[in-house]
Amino acid sequence: MIIVMLWPLYIRAGRRERYHRNVNRILLLPLLAAALAPVRAASLPEIQSVYVLTMANGFDQYLVNRLTSTGTFQVVADPKRAQAVFTDRLGEAFEQKLDELYPPPPPPEPPKPSKKEGEEEEEEKTAEPKESKFVRLSTFGRGKGTFFLVDVQSRQVLWSTYAKPKDNTPARLDKNADLVVNRLLKSLSPK
Repeated sequence: MIIVMLWPLYIRAGRRERYHRNVNRILLLPLLAAALAPVRAASLPEIQSVYVLTMANGFDQYLVNRLTSTGTFQVVADPKRAQAVFTDRLGEAFEQKLDELYPPPPPPEPPKPSKKEGEEEEEEKTAEPKESKFVRLSTFGRGKGTFFLVDVQSRQVLWSTYAKPKDNTPARLDKNADLVVNRLLKSLSPK
């Protein structure tokens, strides 16, 4: 058994007070950082409704079936009503999908200076078409058994698990969905 002493007996009186001020600052720093966080992520027990994104091998259908049959969450078909999203992949394609489903508010437009009619027509002719960045949303090489529950507002991962099915038969996928939901229920239950 290790005993940790916070009262240093070997430090002189003047330094002892500075030591305790510094220790208090270090201990209070995480609390201060949490208080100043601009977007607070919902905790797992606060989540009521979820939206399930398309997953590899149709696993999303089995997962929705298990989530609704156990009453773990209310699964919604409209992503705007969801507090969290279930997915089997994270990354740039996932971020782009979230931006499609939950678009950020548009930035305010700067005031335009007044122009003459001839200048406006000339500017429109020289404008080049915008190139859209194409990101593949393929499931090839993805969806290897890791599942995430992501908060819609803060975009933080609230919960994740790894449960790779042995094969892609419907019975095995259903059993795997049951395993994922049971792990989620275990995380939700008070300890």
